[in-house]
Amino acid sequence: MKPVRVLTMSILTGLAVLMCAPVAFLFAGVIMDSGELRVRLGPVLLENQKGFASWSLLPQSPSLSHLVELLLDSPEFFHMFWNSVAVVAGILLGQLLVGAAAAWGFARYRFPFRGALFTLYLILMLMPFQVTMLSSYLALDRMGLIDTLWAVILPGAFSTFPVFIMYRFFRAIPEAIIESARLDARNAFQIFWYIGIPLGSAGIVSAMVLGFLESWNLIEQPMAFLKDKSLWPLSLYLPSIGLGNAGPAFAGALLALVPALLVFLSGRDYLEQGIVASAVKE
Repeated sequence: MKPVRVLTMSILTGLAVLMCAPVAFLFAGVIMDSGELRVRLGPVLLENQKGFASWSLLPQSPSLSHLVELLLDSPEFFHMFWNSVAVVAGILLGQLLVGAAAAWGFARYRFPFRGALFTLYLILMLMPFQVTMLSSYLALDRMGLIDTLWAVILPGAFSTFPVFIMYRFFRAIPEAIIESARLDARNAFQIFWYIGIPLGSAGIVSAMVLGFLESWNLIEQPMAFLKDKSLWPLSLYLPSIGLGNAGPAFAGALLALVPALLVFLSGRDYLEQGIVASAVKE
């Protein structure tokens, strides 16, 4: 093996290990007892202690008590979990219905101001949440949706990024197939349903995977639009705890990681196709 290849593989392996380190620390925190957590994290979480936090991948007294406590004696965790499920399901359903139709329209139809409208979509996609937060808040407040889950679901459902991802796949469908369907007297909806969706399924799935990963980890939107803590999703459970319940926090982080990890692994191939498609300049 060439020295350059060995060096490259060593650097990449080191970076991979470094990126996986937080997950290893998470697993260690889950099985670490409360006393050890207090000793190790106290210097950075308690005002009357000085020094630096320490950590170990091999806890002194391994225990699953934090998982048991979270699963059997933490109704708040499950309430937030189902809030997250409701938010994610609503956002993904909206992105599927709205995004797929919009992407198909941009990809297969010619209409006035199509280019300008698609450019506007791209501009909105690049805007961070902080730019649109005030206008979104005023619009949602006018509709009476502030402090409801719809305040988080609706802006996410009309996100422009899924449109951009699915547009690339719909655009790649050969025009000859569409013309053949028209010659067979298929209407516009039948062409979209029987040709567009099956042939563009890779783009739809990749957009849904990205949408899940984003909406499952929402923090700023719920904090801005939800005042009632009983409506908070799971992504706000972890920032709201301290050293006294650090153990359940690690357990909660682990359980919150599982759905995202399963979705990522299930749609990894489609996700790679979506990333490649979004990088191709038209």
